[in-house]
Amino acid sequence: MRDPRVDGLAELLSGYSLGLREGQVLRIDGEETTIPLVTALYRSAIQRGALPYTQVRPAGLDEILLAEGSEEQLSHIPESERVQSEELDAWLTIWSSSNTRALTRVDPERRRLDLAKHFRLVNRRWQRISAGELSWCGTLYPTQAHAQDAEMSLADYEDFVYGACHVNGGQDPIEHWESVSAALTARARELDDVRELRIVGPDTDLRVVVEGRPWIPSDGRDNMPDGEVFTSPVETGTAGEIYFAFPSVFQGQVVEDVRLRFEEGRVVHAEASSGADYLRALIATDEGSAVLGEVAFGLNYEIDRFTRDILFDEKIGGTMHVALGGGFDEAGTRNKSDLHWDLICDLRREGEVYADGELVWKAGSFLVEAAAERV
Repeated sequence: MRDPRVDGLAELLSGYSLGLREGQVLRIDGEETTIPLVTALYRSAIQRGALPYTQVRPAGLDEILLAEGSEEQLSHIPESERVQSEELDAWLTIWSSSNTRALTRVDPERRRLDLAKHFRLVNRRWQRISAGELSWCGTLYPTQAHAQDAEMSLADYEDFVYGACHVNGGQDPIEHWESVSAALTARARELDDVRELRIVGPDTDLRVVVEGRPWIPSDGRDNMPDGEVFTSPVETGTAGEIYFAFPSVFQGQVVEDVRLRFEEGRVVHAEASSGADYLRALIATDEGSAVLGEVAFGLNYEIDRFTRDILFDEKIGGTMHVALGGGFDEAGTRNKSDLHWDLICDLRREGEVYADGELVWKAGSFLVEAAAERV
């Protein structure tokens, strides 16, 4: 029996997030466990006159490559991937897996080589997105593995995912996300005038210079669900310390209790209670990987719990996150890297954020709302 919420999500993704038009070529990526959503997206794209095709991968291929591949094989990008990155009109990625811990024991250096290849493709994709040449969105199809990570039953996790996307009945989902877009855009325009942020919380006192960098509303077009505003900091303008209470699950490996210290924009000290070798390997990816490429406010207050999935966790209402590595062209970045790693700072109880010395955020909320902010 088909879940109507899957069809609803497919319609939201094709009609709102991607804005598919007749004749556009769409690629749909996913593991085999995502086939119900892949099928619904394919149907929706056909009905809109687009030209969809699917790239459904069997589970376990990454494990084989990382366990048995040579360095050349780990770094290889197939020519077909290069061509499609240049020619596609639309791209939909479904970040779902039947085993979210399959890569936990992979050697950090081998994983770094594989990730560097991945982010070279992603960086080119973002260049085309910024230029208006490609529409792309990443989403998730609920699986038992992701439900287990979130410490929920599959039924409860499905309710959580579809509720966060607003496709569980009731309000028109496109109408909802259009209102979210208006509120987030209003907040972003207010932040455009800020020169420096100071983030204060448990074991955290971090100054981030954002002068001259535009803020971008994340309103459901690049991610679904969504709900944040972000920018790319000035590359030499980060100083101080920050602690991330939430574990980071990055590409199948867990790093816990991350603490970073910055001087003149760069990480000068990094530690973690677990996954420290992986942490250090990622920071050493390249010259830009020790620099912040993003700072963001999480503003989706319907996402109110930690799920060990960055798609949801970076939008948790009341949190902030930063990303080590490459920034965003549309936010004025000059930092280039094969890494982009989001880390979440929980400010919902004790956090404060100052904008040019003025307290603007306390215990997880802006003190003054910008339009209809709660999403």
